[in-house]
Amino acid sequence: MKKIIAINCSPRKEWNTGTLIREAARGAESEGAEVKVIDLYKLEPFTGCVSCFGCKLAPHQGECVYRDGLAPVLEEIRTADGLIIGTPNYLGDATAGFRALYERLIFQYITYKKEPRSYSHSNIPVLFLMTSNAPEANYAPDAYGRVVENYRRMLESFVGPTKVLISADTLQVHDYERYDWTAFDVAGKRARHETVFPQEKETAFALGKEMTANPWNQ
Repeated sequence: MKKIIAINCSPRKEWNTGTLIREAARGAESEGAEVKVIDLYKLEPFTGCVSCFGCKLAPHQGECVYRDGLAPVLEEIRTADGLIIGTPNYLGDATAGFRALYERLIFQYITYKKEPRSYSHSNIPVLFLMTSNAPEANYAPDAYGRVVENYRRMLESFVGPTKVLISADTLQVHDYERYDWTAFDVAGKRARHETVFPQEKETAFALGKEMTANPWNQ
């Protein structure tokens, strides 16, 4: 049985990012995978890389040695057959929680040698999700698309072949009436949430299914 780790890097468990993560997880489960869903912000306290360089010393080369709430998550990823990971866009980038995990996940594998460049022997399929209040046009290659591509490239280099799903112009809250947010087309956002977001859920499900049945690392 394949083991898939699905990590929601949003502080909100069941909003846009969490919903897509869980749909992808359901897709993987539909093909018989054992899926563990982790809500990052529900873990014990954790931090990003602390530059201890323990991951560069034998016998722990390629293994983050810092013990906190992320330590078991990193171990789960090391033994997984696939990784689903998602974050909302906060101020043009991933959440602080995602960044902390990303630093620890990637840096442990960097050798600082000409060859080999990575301690990792991982080649698992990765699905990277980003949800965003910003419109889809903001994900052009010279805008937020550049941020997404950098994450995709690094995940692919050190974890495995990576596919991307972006959900833009998302519904940020149910009750916009409580807030003095005049910048938004609320009716348009609600219409998109009712028509397009369900399609994105279907895409997430299909990608989770594909990750298990016909993984793109093969």
